[in-house]
Amino acid sequence: MNKKFIISISASIFLLIILGLGFVGNYFFNYALVRQEGIVTQANVDPNAPQSIESDIEKINKEKSKEDVLNWLKNVKTEDTTIQSEDGLNLWGKLYFQDEKSDKWVIIAHGYTSSHEDVQPIALNFYNKGYNVLTPDMRAHGNSDGKYIGMGWLDRKDMLLWIDYILSLDNNSQIVLYGESMGGATVMMTSGENLPSNVKAIVEDCGYTSVEEMFGAQLYERFGLPKFPILNAAEIVTSIKAKYNFHEASALEQVKKSKTPILFTHGGNDTYVPTEMVYRLYEAANCEKDILIIDGAGHGSAPDVDPKTYYDKVFSFLDKYIQ
Repeated sequence: MNKKFIISISASIFLLIILGLGFVGNYFFNYALVRQEGIVTQANVDPNAPQSIESDIEKINKEKSKEDVLNWLKNVKTEDTTIQSEDGLNLWGKLYFQDEKSDKWVIIAHGYTSSHEDVQPIALNFYNKGYNVLTPDMRAHGNSDGKYIGMGWLDRKDMLLWIDYILSLDNNSQIVLYGESMGGATVMMTSGENLPSNVKAIVEDCGYTSVEEMFGAQLYERFGLPKFPILNAAEIVTSIKAKYNFHEASALEQVKKSKTPILFTHGGNDTYVPTEMVYRLYEAANCEKDILIIDGAGHGSAPDVDPKTYYDKVFSFLDKYIQ
């Protein structure tokens, strides 16, 4: 073989590898971060994703919570609203108002492939403590526009706009940010931004350290595949199409900059977002902070497994910062 032929073969092999990685990266980007066309209330739901096994007490508490929410919705004053994101998306949210004027507000961010309806039980608990409630549908979820899921990083900018929206309604507002799973990551990522003094405290439940760690763990858990080079390829596609990359989307780095008090909560048996992540997040935070682990709770189920312990802790923490 002559040198020219060897170079040609090597170049062809290199090109095939690049094309292959591009295909794989695009596949996983579409799998995880692209909203399905025609689906309003969810993004891509994977039926093979790990599901936590509900205990009997969790099922009972969920049923009671569902009944309480249905009764609440019959009487509570609500309003649908929209804002526009920095990149031109119409973002939708639902407001729940107290009967009597209150300056206490909470913005509740839902999880991945979820919507505002799924956090209504949390909204009710805050409402019963005198809070007005805003439950936005995150970009590419529910009634909000968007093709690409932000995994908390793009959503942190949206959260800043929702905070401004609350301030436009009530300039004396005392605002709490609450988030579950991807919503938990969102409020932690928001915590590192320059927040107005009206934002008094943050509660996060089962949020992840970073998008890179979350996707890396899921890549291995679901597909038995290594992070390199697949996650790298997916990150390149994400950077081009969704305009963010996985390693910069870090709740761990953002909480280091937070000046807002944070309560970190997690289920002790969470395998989807491993429980160990919450300890690293708690240690990294330089703000006033506290932590609650609910033993026996899987992903997102801490408020259902032991609602009394959970909400007693949440509101005793918030009462230190909300007048």
